[in-house]
Amino acid sequence: MPEPLYRVTFNADALLREHPPRLRDSHKAALFAIAYAPGETPAGVVEVTRWPKRIEQPLSLGSLEREVRPDFYDYSPLAASGTVLEWHVNFADPILFVAYGSGLFAQDEMQVAEHPLLGSVREALRKRGVSAKTEDETGGTPILVSNVERRIAVATNPDAAAGRPAGLYGNQFASASLDAIRRATRKIEPATQSNIIAMAAPACGRGDYTESQIESVFTTALTAFAAARQESIRLRGATCQAVVHSGFWGCGAFGGNRKLMIALQALAARAANITRLVIHAGDTSGLEAARIGLDVADSVASRCGSPCSLDTLVGRCAILGYQWGVSDGN
Repeated sequence: MPEPLYRVTFNADALLREHPPRLRDSHKAALFAIAYAPGETPAGVVEVTRWPKRIEQPLSLGSLEREVRPDFYDYSPLAASGTVLEWHVNFADPILFVAYGSGLFAQDEMQVAEHPLLGSVREALRKRGVSAKTEDETGGTPILVSNVERRIAVATNPDAAAGRPAGLYGNQFASASLDAIRRATRKIEPATQSNIIAMAAPACGRGDYTESQIESVFTTALTAFAAARQESIRLRGATCQAVVHSGFWGCGAFGGNRKLMIALQALAARAANITRLVIHAGDTSGLEAARIGLDVADSVASRCGSPCSLDTLVGRCAILGYQWGVSDGN
């Protein structure tokens, strides 16, 4: 199995004390004040790994348990068993957590706000001169963060009575009142621990997806998911099963095609021997696209056979003629 490009371990208390998040936005500062009141400190050890692009051939497209939910991440564990480790995908920018301290509040920034130590991770890596890029000239280089505290939950749904008639997601966060932000925030006591996969999707293409774009998406997801499985086994033993939570990765600001991006993630999960993939479709309107994407993955896997070459898989996806969407501005 390949080794990570680096592995860095942080004492959570020292990480926050020595590398506090840099929060330029007053709303983000208010969220942090709720997450860590004066005198409160984080516990445990946070581990960060960055992984090289992974292409194993031939590809073995194994079985995969799948589930589609009409919701966003709630980080509730699917099982209490110590032989299951769950990971949540961060829809990353090529620069890790790049806008966490700004007034933006899309999926990436929301995840960091709820797990404030992720901001500290970025600052600590920068201080050490360690690359915080989730992709470079070689392709995707996902970054995994294990055992990071989730301290707060922020409701982003529209609720006029609570002072957020248009919700708080994306650009709505910056224009909301501070009172509405505080009312939308629930402190998690005791804090829970999450495992994060930060991986960046290609951005803002046009027309049909090219074979090179499809290959980039697939290999990035394969690299990330294979790393998650490898880390799950390292942390919990050889019988540990890896579960990945994801959604419409790269389909917001980056303008990706929802059906294709779900299909490629499902194919990557098969190739990485992930036990279960849980797709969070946001709401009922996203269910159909997510389910179609999973069906596309099943069809492609059936036509490719197992094992198959990367070229065969990419070609089978390319002939479907999926086209790029447009950025949602968030």
